[in-house]
Amino acid sequence: MERIVAELAEIRADMLSSESRAQRRLEEIHANHRESARNLIHYLALRRRDVRPLQRSLAALGLSSLGRSESNVLASIDVILGVLTHLLQPDCVESSNVSHDFSRGERLLAEHTSALLGPAPAERSVRIMVTMPSEAADDYLLVHQLLQQGMDCMRINCAHDDDAAWMRMIENLRRAEQSLGRSCRVFMDLAGPKLRTGPIEPGPAVVKVRPERNAYGRVIAPARIWLSPEDAPCEPPSAASARLPVPASWLLRLRAGERVAFTDARGSKRSFTVVDTTDRGCWAEADRTAYIVSDTRLRRVGHGRRIGGDECRVGTLPSREGVIALKKDDLLIVTRDLAPGRPAVRDSAGAILSPATIGCTIPELFDHAHAGEPIWFDDGKIGGVIESVTATRVRVRVTQDHLTAVNLRADKGINLPESDLHIAALTDKDIEDLSFVARHADIVGLSFANSAQDVASLQQQLESMGGRQPAIVLKIETRRGFESLPDMLLTAMRASRCGVMIARGDLAVECRFERLAEVQEEILWLCEAAHVPVIWATQVLETLAKEGRPSRAEITDAAAGLRAECVMLNKGPYVLSAVRALDDILRRMRAHQAKKRSMLRALRLAQASPIESEMAAAGQTLEPAATARPQIDGAS
Repeated sequence: MERIVAELAEIRADMLSSESRAQRRLEEIHANHRESARNLIHYLALRRRDVRPLQRSLAALGLSSLGRSESNVLASIDVILGVLTHLLQPDCVESSNVSHDFSRGERLLAEHTSALLGPAPAERSVRIMVTMPSEAADDYLLVHQLLQQGMDCMRINCAHDDDAAWMRMIENLRRAEQSLGRSCRVFMDLAGPKLRTGPIEPGPAVVKVRPERNAYGRVIAPARIWLSPEDAPCEPPSAASARLPVPASWLLRLRAGERVAFTDARGSKRSFTVVDTTDRGCWAEADRTAYIVSDTRLRRVGHGRRIGGDECRVGTLPSREGVIALKKDDLLIVTRDLAPGRPAVRDSAGAILSPATIGCTIPELFDHAHAGEPIWFDDGKIGGVIESVTATRVRVRVTQDHLTAVNLRADKGINLPESDLHIAALTDKDIEDLSFVARHADIVGLSFANSAQDVASLQQQLESMGGRQPAIVLKIETRRGFESLPDMLLTAMRASRCGVMIARGDLAVECRFERLAEVQEEILWLCEAAHVPVIWATQVLETLAKEGRPSRAEITDAAAGLRAECVMLNKGPYVLSAVRALDDILRRMRAHQAKKRSMLRALRLAQASPIESEMAAAGQTLEPAATARPQIDGAS
């Protein structure tokens, strides 16, 4: 015990020494956060050493092992020291009478969360944030339903749409708030300096028409072709397999039952049958696969013979999206300019004559990247290593192994986790958008926050605009941002409100997927020590929001979001279902988990166990639980 007391006293002295050295920094902290900033500094002092041996010793004595000390670090040390001192010196009354308010840290976090994200809804403490799709600007009912189902914070991504659309989204929210009597915060996410791939030369302008066949190759559903005037094309009234622009005069002469013959791009004889004509266009059906290009000649055929002189040509068809197919050991040249990239050119034997090329949106890449460093594309789908860097070209060898080639597209993210990229978080577009954000948002998200200077720059920009000051949320999505988090927190805490978002998409690529769980835990610990609310983001219930059915792993991941103060959902056609599911999960899990602490509520499973049945048969009884729970399909 004397050894433990000595070690705890040394840790305590380190904490107070760290606080003393940070005094100037603490004086800059807003009064709302000063106590929390001190606790963060104490926690950092504790975590500079390996405390595991001490934890085992404390646990062996039946004392707190400091495993849940984040929100009250110094108080936790003092209480253990007091107990041990009393055990060593029973006559020392003073040491055992020291009282500490261990709920203080929890109350501060709750106060800071309410200030940032609004009051907690009934029956759950974790808020729900929902990313708005573009349709939310003109679909009031969608916004109303999201708010009704449990949305507490509307997220608007400034990388999409414009200020006119953002304004309509916010107006729809304010109208829904009045209708439902609920409040909802507006979070506007600055686009930031996202490093992305440049444009790619478009693919061929060809339309593939293909009917649906069964396992025996028989057509069970013909391909549906929509023909509309080329000078004023109309959208098909229902789903179409293909859309073809044709001259309006020729279209007017088509009649249901007629056949239209043509020779496709492969030289194959094909035809389709007109099944309906309208004043906006015509429907036709095809039961054989065909490839149609611009200028393909179409001929009307009636009663088995060609209708003389009645033919036309297909108008201009859109080009297919350009892609670059990459597999392991392929070479990719990343260029400094934004000239359209192109796939590799190969000879007749398949050998590469010219490697694939693609541009990037931020040329600073070429100033800081070095040979031997890893590089990832499209959220980590394609991985490679940099072989060489010149002033205008980065030579990348693909190392990621896939069963088949993976397509790289334009406007996909590029990550260089080990490159020391010095790129300011605020772009010219962000500064332009801030004039709208400062007037209408409650919270502004600082994307790709990498340093305390990035945070200070945003604070200065907002202060220069005067008026209302939205709270700042630091989006941690790079390795450098993660490593700079303590410094950035102390800078953000100069304001009365702040928060952190764990942006797990880019962060997983930057820190390696297998290390993401560890990294997000460390962020949660630091933020709890700072009493700063955390937003758990990226791919939460993603399959449910996009496809209508969640994976089992997603449900577990959503439940783990209870460790944070807010969980963010991305947009998708089934986002309403995702909000309902998340609301239900968070309500159920509230009885089981609070941050890192398991809540030991009465378990129905324990009451219905074979042990209890055996005791009842032997004439023994168990005290009934005061809070017996309903069946599994009811509220947990």
